[in-house]
Amino acid sequence: MASEIVNPRNELADAGLDPAFALHRGGKMAVAATVPVRNADDLSLAYTPGVARVCGAIAQQPELVHEYTWKSQVVAVVTDGSAVLGLGDIGPEASLPVMEGKAILFKQFGGVDAVPVALDCRDPDEIVETVARLAPSFGGVNLEDISAPRCFEIERKLQERVNIPVFHDDQHGTAVVTLAALRNAARLTGRDLADLRVVISGAGAAGVAIAKILLGAGVGDVVVCDRKGIVSADRTDLTDVKRELAALTNRTGLTGSLAAALDGADVFVGVSGGTVPEPAVAKMAPGAFIFAMANPDPEIHPEVAARYAAVVATGRSDYPNQINNVLAFPGIFSGALSVRATRITEGMKLAAAEALAAVVADDLSPSRVIPSPFDERVAPAVAAAVAAAARAEGVARA
Repeated sequence: MASEIVNPRNELADAGLDPAFALHRGGKMAVAATVPVRNADDLSLAYTPGVARVCGAIAQQPELVHEYTWKSQVVAVVTDGSAVLGLGDIGPEASLPVMEGKAILFKQFGGVDAVPVALDCRDPDEIVETVARLAPSFGGVNLEDISAPRCFEIERKLQERVNIPVFHDDQHGTAVVTLAALRNAARLTGRDLADLRVVISGAGAAGVAIAKILLGAGVGDVVVCDRKGIVSADRTDLTDVKRELAALTNRTGLTGSLAAALDGADVFVGVSGGTVPEPAVAKMAPGAFIFAMANPDPEIHPEVAARYAAVVATGRSDYPNQINNVLAFPGIFSGALSVRATRITEGMKLAAAEALAAVVADDLSPSRVIPSPFDERVAPAVAAAVAAAARAEGVARA
């Protein structure tokens, strides 16, 4: 069994002592009615015969579904359980606690209802077909914890099939928050994005999306490294996704290891795990930025990073500057749903990053280049920016 491979210890042995089990008992979600059904009159309006009049109106004018159902405020959180947190391929049932958690974060931070959908299939075309058939019930689709490179194909094909936003958060949420933190780190130190050379450790879902958004934002150069070193055009072992990445990045034609890429680099972005040796970190440019985001063990420990970097960020909540996707996805979907967007464009992602950075732009410090997830300004600012960008790019329907 996958769970035995990932963690052979019997978790139930500790369940009585672990507060996480107590919190999760019975699940973390429930469906709540927004209208009362107290008597026969209420019943006749909420259900038959009153509901038939609403159904008939929607049949005649399909756009009314947004006004008279929950469609415009609900997202499907879809997974196949193939790449869950740091646990890996644990299957759909074991992924459900994470999907429930994602759904309550949508509601808590963005006011968006979300429904976990864990699918028992792995073929990309089957996933696309299944979600496309479910799409009429939802205003958007958040793909979650689907392994690379399948996640790229699934997102692309699904967006081609449906006219609602499809957003793989492991890619784009991470990318948006990373760009926001980098913008503020550059502002804090008086540098332009165009002057920065960024090294990304990890060429999976997050690494690819971060590389693309940084280039779209005007970063001078990005070098991506996988387990075999720098992703460069001369390599013969690249997947289609990495070949595309090689064509977009590494403008100076570097080859070799991650350590070679870090020599003189201005920024390190870690989304891979593993450990970067301190001598390689020491060769980065003076005043570097180190965003080591692997959890629970950053690729470069914050204490080591602080010896060489002007700004340090991690994926952990117990250190400053946590790169946390919850800063992005609730506001992005809230904004997209508010204007009934058909998709989430690159421009909408860039707008989200700029709005997120602006929340703390007047209060920057080395330990504050990104807001707290509990800053109540975050989701409204991101939502407003995303909605405005959707209208500007012609993908809004309201």
